[in-house]
Amino acid sequence: MPLPALHFIAFILGVFLITLAVSMVNPMATLLLYDRSDDLESFVWSSLIALCAGTALIARGMPEAPQLRARDMYFLTTVSWVIVCAFAALPMVFIRHISYTDAFFETMSGITTTGSTVLTGLDSASPGLLIWRSLLHWLGGIGFIGMAVAILPLLRVGGMRLFQTESSDWSDKVTPRSHVAAKMILVIYLGLTALATVALWAAGMTPFEAINHSMSLISTGGFSTSDASLGHWRQPAVHWVAVVVMILGSLPFTLYVATLRGHRRALLKDHQVRGFLGFLVVVWVAVGTWLCLHSDLSWTDAFRIVAVNVTSVVTTTGIAVGDYTLWGSFAVLLFFYLTFIGGCSGSTAGGLKIFRFQVAASLLVSSLKQLIHPRAMISKKYNGHPIDEEIVRSLLTFSFFFSFTIAMIALGLSLVGLDWTTALSGAATAVCNVGPGLGTVIGPAGNFSSIPDAAKWLLTIGMLLGRLEILTVLVLVSPAFWRF
Repeated sequence: MPLPALHFIAFILGVFLITLAVSMVNPMATLLLYDRSDDLESFVWSSLIALCAGTALIARGMPEAPQLRARDMYFLTTVSWVIVCAFAALPMVFIRHISYTDAFFETMSGITTTGSTVLTGLDSASPGLLIWRSLLHWLGGIGFIGMAVAILPLLRVGGMRLFQTESSDWSDKVTPRSHVAAKMILVIYLGLTALATVALWAAGMTPFEAINHSMSLISTGGFSTSDASLGHWRQPAVHWVAVVVMILGSLPFTLYVATLRGHRRALLKDHQVRGFLGFLVVVWVAVGTWLCLHSDLSWTDAFRIVAVNVTSVVTTTGIAVGDYTLWGSFAVLLFFYLTFIGGCSGSTAGGLKIFRFQVAASLLVSSLKQLIHPRAMISKKYNGHPIDEEIVRSLLTFSFFFSFTIAMIALGLSLVGLDWTTALSGAATAVCNVGPGLGTVIGPAGNFSSIPDAAKWLLTIGMLLGRLEILTVLVLVSPAFWRF
């Protein structure tokens, strides 16, 4: 990699670390507000360490910005995620005195908006630690949106090209490289967070709980301020607000920009959004009715509980109301399938993303028509765009390596002593960035604290791969990447 590019990348990493150091002011202020100065020193030292490291990286001054190549952007994206996590883990080590493995796992889970946790006793935990975990979710969510609309199109795996309306007068204005669109996305993200906070507060949470959960839900993260997750709050209004916020975080943010620019039907007209919302409603009704018939719950209660848990898993948020693995083998298998779905492209959600299933379905229909009419010219379109060979190739490549990554991590987890249910669901939930797995150990009622350190590092790698859509990281291990 050319030295000018490395110098510029180092400068950007320094800016990231300084931003991280400044972000720690939020938990410091929270601790002072709640008169918990015993944990204040931990954040002060963590902030100073991150600040010193960031200052050292920018000490040479602002370089003349080189023309970064695509390979430089992949390198910057992956390295920045790892470096930021390495320093963001420090407060957890100092406050909880846990191993660095646990702290890094928790931090990676936070910043990749996965939501898997190794911490217990959250109901009485330090308010500074709780707000820091939620803030990591929030920062990771907006960071991924930026990457999804700026970096992933270079790899042809993010799908954003399929959601630019060629015939509209705003498509050129919301391109992934538009600085105006990036600022608007940030404003929208802040606005949705603020609205979610007010709504959760009005629904029955305290202001502190509402702030934490608004950051966690809009980023489709999953960290909560209670060991019982969202089940700690019995108010139905809290549950329904959470459902709405999770959905809002799972919609394409570029379409929010289009809506603000006057195209008010941009979200409703989008094929991906309609498919995502329709899928949720169908599953809510079907599973809610099934749960009502197989439990003592009324239909409205069953529908509400199902809506929260199904939306949480599909949007890869991972927050839960009760333990759905106790509903029977049908529910366990269903929720395992739902783990892979994901939200919309260009959102904070992880998973395969709903558009890949829709494109695959469109290709299947076209193939069946071709079998019936071998000589016909069957057009392949999705969302008003032709599905060319490049899109098909990227779809197959990503889907294969997505599945292959889960299979290899699951195999590695089984080698370090985990049972097959924990290993397979753990690998899937890490790569899909969902949070809870299946079984008694890492299910919705458990956590990841008891699994071996080797398993935690494997899952940490899986979270990073899943959040960065696999190929962004895998391209770095290609020999061709390092050839000049």
